[in-house]
Amino acid sequence: MRRRRALAVAVMLIALAGCGSSTSAIELVTAQEAAATLQDNTPEIVLDVRTPEEFAEGHIAGAVNVDYYAADFSSQLEALDPDASYVLYCRSGNRSAETAKLMTDLEFTSVDEIDGGILAWLDAGLPLAR
Repeated sequence: MRRRRALAVAVMLIALAGCGSSTSAIELVTAQEAAATLQDNTPEIVLDVRTPEEFAEGHIAGAVNVDYYAADFSSQLEALDPDASYVLYCRSGNRSAETAKLMTDLEFTSVDEIDGGILAWLDAGLPLAR
């Protein structure tokens, strides 16, 4: 009897664990992959989470700047459309990785995070807007 009960409990726990799981909406991509995505005429929102000063020095064309260090950063993320497609980057990948975690928590459905940030973009010889 105990064995059946233990088996039933184990099956329920496995079933419940499966109900809460979902695949990540965040994909780590190279700068070249992000550039190709942006050229495909797919409506992507390019999200730059560097400071306004960094943004002014050069950014990916069409990018929207949301300062990671702003006091209302989380609120600004919450105001974005979670069903839109995003290309996300920062300087080297640290702030965008943290932002990607927040976007996952906020249930964003499609986010391509540029591995290595704007530095990788520049290393790939890709252009910046000013």
